[in-house]
Amino acid sequence: MKKKKVNLRDLKSSSDAEHSNDDGHDHSGQPNNFKAYIPAIISFSMLIIGIGLDYFETFPNFKGWIRIVWYTIAYIPVGFPVIKEGWSSIRKGDFFTEFFLMSIATIGAFVIGEYPEGVAVMLFYAVGELFQNAAVNRAKRNIKALLDVRPNEALVYRENDYVSVSPETVEIGEKVQVRVGEKIPLDGILLSEKGSFNTAALTGESKPDTIVKGEKVFAGSINMDGVIEIETTKEFKDSSIARILDMVQNATARKSKTELFIRQFARIYTPIVVFLAIGVTFFPYFFIDDYVFRDWLYRALIFLVISCPCALVISIPLGYFGGLGAASKNGILFKGASFLDAMTKINTLVMDKTGTVTKGVFKIKEIKTIGWDEKEFMKYLMAIEEQSTHPIAKAILEYKDEGADYEASEVSEIAGKGLKGIVNGKTVLVGNKALMAANNIDVLMETEAIVESIVLVSIDNEFAGYVVIADELKDDAKETITALHNVGVKNIMMLSGDKDSITQKVASQLNIEIAKGGLLPEDKLNEVEILKQIPENKIAFIGDGINDAPVLAASDVGIAMGGLGSDVAIETADVIIQTDQPSKVVRAIKISRSTRRIVWQNIGLAFGVKVIVLILGAGGLATMWEAVFADVGVALLAILNAVRLQRMKWN
Repeated sequence: MKKKKVNLRDLKSSSDAEHSNDDGHDHSGQPNNFKAYIPAIISFSMLIIGIGLDYFETFPNFKGWIRIVWYTIAYIPVGFPVIKEGWSSIRKGDFFTEFFLMSIATIGAFVIGEYPEGVAVMLFYAVGELFQNAAVNRAKRNIKALLDVRPNEALVYRENDYVSVSPETVEIGEKVQVRVGEKIPLDGILLSEKGSFNTAALTGESKPDTIVKGEKVFAGSINMDGVIEIETTKEFKDSSIARILDMVQNATARKSKTELFIRQFARIYTPIVVFLAIGVTFFPYFFIDDYVFRDWLYRALIFLVISCPCALVISIPLGYFGGLGAASKNGILFKGASFLDAMTKINTLVMDKTGTVTKGVFKIKEIKTIGWDEKEFMKYLMAIEEQSTHPIAKAILEYKDEGADYEASEVSEIAGKGLKGIVNGKTVLVGNKALMAANNIDVLMETEAIVESIVLVSIDNEFAGYVVIADELKDDAKETITALHNVGVKNIMMLSGDKDSITQKVASQLNIEIAKGGLLPEDKLNEVEILKQIPENKIAFIGDGINDAPVLAASDVGIAMGGLGSDVAIETADVIIQTDQPSKVVRAIKISRSTRRIVWQNIGLAFGVKVIVLILGAGGLATMWEAVFADVGVALLAILNAVRLQRMKWN
């Protein structure tokens, strides 16, 4: 299937024009898509009036041609579009569609004089289509609303000033300004002298990168220090935003196995039903003495309506679409219904560390002083670190103290070791163990066991203490592991490119038994390939960096962190967690399982009711009204069942 090119502004405007809030009103306060319901309202009103005229003798002239014309007019608003669609399918060589069946059944009802039944069958079919469209539109609104929160502006230098424009209008070679805390909207080259960027999503490393003038910067990186300028090297259409929108527009292209089976089944089933209906009409002539053509034609029409596969063809894909919409409403983007099915079978989860279960940013974890008050110690340290642009310095400067700050002088950088300066007349050294050793300063032995980044401090040639800087666990990381076990994911493994000592410590905090650090992308891939050799293992991998792309592709289900995740990871993955919360993986599993359960409920409901009414119809005990319920009524029930997915709570 050829994918349609997606334009962000077109999609946004169409979303605003077509849809609005869940209460069914657009931005002007008028009922949403009211025009679509007018034909059904006209037909319903005329049908009710006609039935009333049939059963009450107030209008004795309501018979003959008057009655035929009345019901024909009632039929046209809902019947003509279906007949037109059926004729269009026939011209394309596709004879046996649900439109063809509904047209034959309802026109046949008119031929034998069952006018109210003919109108009712087509009316309820049209209402079912409206329900389906409403449910699909609701799911689309959820997906589009989710994507609308992504960055959609860039500050571009044009006509001697920076103007805010849509990223898709930015051309290659234009100058873009990025403020502190903002995402870089497009790939480019740094024009400023220096910049500090959170690139954990791109590289898998927890330490932010310092980029100098002329080096590449990538869309999705977060500017951490000062206003910078970049020159763009890629257009918006090549960015992660455009690709994700394209994925959403084409998400239903990847059908689940159940959905594909039902569609194939319907293609074989429908012509069989047509020929059986012909048999029901004519075969009894050869075996029954009191054969009445009209009676057997009526039974055949009932058989056609009951057998129409629209309840299955509509409700099953709608069930999956409901699951996609429910997931997107909860910040989870499935790239297709097939991955909803695959997620239900996951029993092994392999995860990255940095940016997946940790925040990918530095924070002060511990402060240890020797003979100094903590606040006084931190004033000396912060005075020196104020002269540094290193990301660790930024983490230290987040320390809060209400007292007056100290100022440092004669600050100099000692390459590869740290900083030296004067604070309040005292010589202060801030750096690593090599700096302390070079100045003959003894440090505590306990620092040898610390695996995280550590800043050592001496004041007037005496060891004064240290500060431990570490990447923080995400708030929901611990509960995620427990919840995964509760939903049946028994095997959990952590694979990271970070130091093995740090990886083991994080795994221990999360109660993950198997963890390996210091891995290259190919090492991660090898570990997953080993797991795949066990047939029982159904593996999901969750990661966020470029280095995770090979494993995302190799897993049964690849899950990417979409908030800060790299373009490559997002494009390679099958499922995207837009909020970067690992707990959403548990929610994705629950939504997938509920979707599959509802789909099978709809299949059972459709087949069960049809079989019962078919038996009654063959025995002459079912009328067209029972046939309407067996087809359109069941379709409506299945649609309502599918809509439940978008209203469920997923705690």
